[in-house]
Amino acid sequence: MDDPAEDGFRTLDPVSKKAMYVGNALTMAAFAVFAAVSLHFSQGTAWFLPSAAMVVSLAVVLALYLFLSPPVFYRHYRYRMDDDCIEVRSGVIIRSHVLVPVERVHQVDVRKGPILRAYGLATVTVTTAGGSVSLQYLEEAVAEDIAAHLNEKVMSMLKARQ
Repeated sequence: MDDPAEDGFRTLDPVSKKAMYVGNALTMAAFAVFAAVSLHFSQGTAWFLPSAAMVVSLAVVLALYLFLSPPVFYRHYRYRMDDDCIEVRSGVIIRSHVLVPVERVHQVDVRKGPILRAYGLATVTVTTAGGSVSLQYLEEAVAEDIAAHLNEKVMSMLKARQ
């Protein structure tokens, strides 16, 4: 992970792109299985099943997106956290900027699926009454530190209210 920039935002470790590519390859493999099954059963049957041209076109668009999205996501993903707020900027096609006040946090969850674990990464999901925000593709130690800091902050706010 890079050091925070002048504006305090942090970027992802470059290994996160590898994890994104592996996840995208699995998505493409699942689509290929779906496409093969769809094409097999569409041979001279119902009109609503996809044609071969439609399936191939969709596969090409999906493959391009899955191949091109990791570097774009990596380049645009930024996050920062202080005692008052969590801020995440991300997006490939549609860019988002999410601000979550720490005082609204209800739950903090660290997840490490098999792909993320293989690359030493994790996702921190912060849940509030209004929704949730995820800090994705973080190094495991960073994710655990963020979760511990947020849990500590939430507990101290709860104790202050009593």
